[in-house]
Amino acid sequence: MKSKILFSFFLFLSFFANPVGSYAHESFMGQLLYVPVYSHIYIGDSDRPFLLSVTLSIRNTSRSDKIRVTQVDYYDSNGNLLKKYVDKPVEIKEFSSIRYVVRQSDKEGGSGAKFLVRWESSKRVSAPVVESIMIGASSQQGISFSSRGKELEKH
Repeated sequence: MKSKILFSFFLFLSFFANPVGSYAHESFMGQLLYVPVYSHIYIGDSDRPFLLSVTLSIRNTSRSDKIRVTQVDYYDSNGNLLKKYVDKPVEIKEFSSIRYVVRQSDKEGGSGAKFLVRWESSKRVSAPVVESIMIGASSQQGISFSSRGKELEKH
C-alpha cells in the first residue's frame, strides 16, 4: 500500500513538473541546463537512504541538424564537482540521443545531486530534451521517477 501511494505521488509530481512544449516554437544555438538528480532518497520514517541509479538522457529533437554536447558535469548536494563526463565535444546526430549513467552503488551525489549540461549548434535548432531517470529496487519495493533540465543560459 505504501509503495502504491509513493508511486502515485511521484507520478503526480512528474506530470506537473514537466510542462510539455515549453520550447515548442523556439530555436537556439545552445543552452546551459541544470538537471536535478537523486543518487538516493529517503522513504518513510527512516533516515536510511534508498539508493537509485541515474540515467541522464540527451535527445536531439532536430530532424535535420546535429548538435554538440560540450559539458556534462555531475555535482553532489553541496555543489562539489564529482565527475566530468565529457572531455571533448560529443556530436549527437539528427533525431538521436545519448545517455550517461550514475550507478546505483554510487551514493556520493546525494539527494540534492545535479548535472550541468551544455550543448551548442552551428545554427539555430530546436532544443534537445534533457531529462534524468532515477530507478531503484530493494526487496519487493521499487521506485522510479524522472525530472527535466531547467535552462540557466541560452545562446
